[in-house]
Amino acid sequence: MTDKPNKASDDFTAQSTQERTGLVTEFVDFLKDNKKWWLAPIIVSILGLGLLVMLGGTAAAPFIYTLF
Repeated sequence: MTDKPNKASDDFTAQSTQERTGLVTEFVDFLKDNKKWWLAPIIVSILGLGLLVMLGGTAAAPFIYTLF
């Protein structure tokens, strides 16, 4: 009886030695691989609104209110 490592174990070992990628790189790779480019404007809009909400509570608030 021989102990033959399975493919999943080999894949895990190979991936564990690779360089780590960032969140943005992972997201762009996801968009490329799955051809879901329509998600990009939605994510950018949500991040932009989140930034406006965060800046709304700071000293920059009077300048943001003049935009609307």
